Amino acid sequence: MVEAVLIDLFSLPVNLQNNIQGLVRNTLEAIEKYSAIHAPCVYVMCCQRQGSERKGEQEFLLAALRGFQSLKRLEVVCAQTTAAALYTIKQRLDEKDLSVIKVILPTIRKDLMKVYVDYLFTAVYQFEFEDLQVISDSESLQISEHQHEGQILPSQDIALIQSEIQMYLESLPSLKGELTILRSSLIPDDIFLHGFTTRTGGISYIPTLSSCNLFSSSKRRDPQVVVQENLRRLANAAGFNPETFHRVKVDHANAVCIMGKTEPDDYDGIVTDQKGVTLAAPGADCIPVLFADPVRRACGAAHSGWKGTLLGVSMATVNAMVSEYGCNVKDILVVLGPSVGPCCYQLPHESAKEFYRIDPKCVRLFGSANPYIDIRRATRILLERGGILPENIQDDSITDQNQNITFCTACHPDKFYSHFRDGTNFGTQIGFISIK
Repeated sequence: MVEAVLIDLFSLPVNLQNNIQGLVRNTLEAIEKYSAIHAPCVYVMCCQRQGSERKGEQEFLLAALRGFQSLKRLEVVCAQTTAAALYTIKQRLDEKDLSVIKVILPTIRKDLMKVYVDYLFTAVYQFEFEDLQVISDSESLQISEHQHEGQILPSQDIALIQSEIQMYLESLPSLKGELTILRSSLIPDDIFLHGFTTRTGGISYIPTLSSCNLFSSSKRRDPQVVVQENLRRLANAAGFNPETFHRVKVDHANAVCIMGKTEPDDYDGIVTDQKGVTLAAPGADCIPVLFADPVRRACGAAHSGWKGTLLGVSMATVNAMVSEYGCNVKDILVVLGPSVGPCCYQLPHESAKEFYRIDPKCVRLFGSANPYIDIRRATRILLERGGILPENIQDDSITDQNQNITFCTACHPDKFYSHFRDGTNFGTQIGFISIK
């Protein structure tokens, strides 16, 4: 069932008020007719022009919309670009958690609109397109169809749309305050650039993704272009090149990618000795773990959830640095980033048994059906057993808690994203590191 209707008047002539009023009226009457039981939200999208034209356009559109009292959820969205108008409408859809949208638009706009939709929306949304019937005796209403539905747009047109979207997103203000990066005193900043992100300073507006979400998927409402803009702002603040940014391809296992060699399909660890290459691991309860060897000048990042922790992804990353770059395990520094703590994280008893075998102190209330698990302690124990010096590991057990950066993500909704706390449409922060 259609939940929202978008009427695209963006490219229609504004000087033909009577004709367009009739057009809008006929379209809305049709919506009223087939939506008698379920009245959808209706958005009319038009071009906002400068000066007197802008005021005149809004006035005639409002006049055309008067009298449709059954469509109480109706809004006219005027903007200077299609990207701005469509992104504003996306915000309205997301506020209401709407996903099924009918787009009524001139045929010549259909292929263009599909490109905008591909970039600004994810697979969460379902779109259907319907022709806006522009029929008039007036020759000035005849719009030349220089392209036809189903044709692939020229690459230069797609590039212009991408540029328009990017410019608009770059113009948006940051949300939830300034962009904040947590850094460890253990990693020498004269050799390495590193940090752990928080949720502030980006442009993602959906509550569970707001605001510096750094991961997009087909199951979430944040499109890749928004994540890329958040990453661009992070790169500017941190001082790395987003063009040489490499994030692990999460599989919740223990495979490690060696930069410069054949990239596996999926991996939760990544290492390099190349300068200026930024490695990153996501976390939204799982631990983003950073590795640095100031002697051999090599670094790594790993994503360690409960499965990856049990499979030893952190030591697998250490071992890759040793075998590939000749690192001495005693020189490697390891920092555990923000992640869900034993105060909040529960697993079924069968899974908890595996952590109990590592060390009984990794499990709280072991006799319960869903014990509390300390994946950080388990990670530290496995690293120490692998030869990492205890003093070369930074987690929440450090003596000076003012230096703590391994916060519980579930306990701090103002600072961090949490899958455990927020559910399916959760945001993601990252840990990142590079050699200067």
